Amino acid sequence: MSYNIKVTPALVSKVAQVDINNVPMGIAFTDHMFICEYQNGAWVNPRIEPLELIPTHPAAMALHYGQAIFEGLKATMGKNNSPLLFRPDENAKRMNVSAYRMGMPNFPEDLFVEGLKQLVALEKNWVPTQEGSSLYLRPFMYADEAFIGMRAATSFKFIIMASPAGPFFNRRIKLYAETKYVRAVNGGTGEAKAAGNYAGAIRPTEYAKAKGYDQVLWLDAQDFEYIQEVGTMNIFFKIGGKFITPDLSGSILSGITRLSVIDMLRAKGFEVTERPITMTEIKEASKNNLLEEAFGVGTAVGIALVEEIGNGDFAIALPEGNPIGEEIKNRFNDMKTQRIADPFGWIVPVESYATQPR
Repeated sequence: MSYNIKVTPALVSKVAQVDINNVPMGIAFTDHMFICEYQNGAWVNPRIEPLELIPTHPAAMALHYGQAIFEGLKATMGKNNSPLLFRPDENAKRMNVSAYRMGMPNFPEDLFVEGLKQLVALEKNWVPTQEGSSLYLRPFMYADEAFIGMRAATSFKFIIMASPAGPFFNRRIKLYAETKYVRAVNGGTGEAKAAGNYAGAIRPTEYAKAKGYDQVLWLDAQDFEYIQEVGTMNIFFKIGGKFITPDLSGSILSGITRLSVIDMLRAKGFEVTERPITMTEIKEASKNNLLEEAFGVGTAVGIALVEEIGNGDFAIALPEGNPIGEEIKNRFNDMKTQRIADPFGWIVPVESYATQPR
């Protein structure tokens, strides 16, 4: 379907005020945003306009009942100074999985991708070129209907904004195996990228950081034994030469980086199994010198190599080398900047559009 996306360029770009190759994620924002409204059962008025504050009624239902979801993906700079996206169609699909679970309307997947392309084309000068850096893209949807009452909203906003970001982790990380708080349960919203999932994780994450860990390793809500995912990542373990990762049981987010890493590992000839994994199994593998590597995978962090898993009651030290994790990390970065070929067809070039910011 063809969409007429109205573009209103900013009069002056702020890009010269920001060191885009040396800025933490989420601190600086680009000049524009893509925005679209859901009214009377249809998405209307798709447009790109200067980034600004959005008037919100105090009774907006997202503020009271939590109908808010989001996605995350990155734009990188490829050959010939051309911006690239990584599997944006998968983000569009997952957005609608989240929308369904949260009682929200589907957003047209082709408009999702087209909005991303046009926004990134307009913000081309904001795409960092330093190794490991990127333009982080945040599509999100929330209920903006002014109503106090427990039902699905009838009006929503969909917005995409962008923020230049450097590497998330430049070192191996430590994970805190949480045995009090839980992220999600079967039948809950764990498989949706819902804002509330992350709100509930803030306090436990702060506790973990205060104890010297980087992120929480979430366990199941009943026995605190089965591994689910890390704070902002899915997780992989290499045990006895084979890779395992928790299966998508309904309480785990289906990560796009996770999906891609599985394909990359299998293409290298590794056996990769998606199944339940227990902390007992990881402890035994470490004890028997079979635990060879562990790494988290996610859009924001990329590939994060794990140094240790513990919580005060135990500590599992991973071997110093992470050869496969390092290789996958480097291949990801090289594919996303077109230094090597993309044999999977995941890289989507951003087309050039006539309207550019002055």
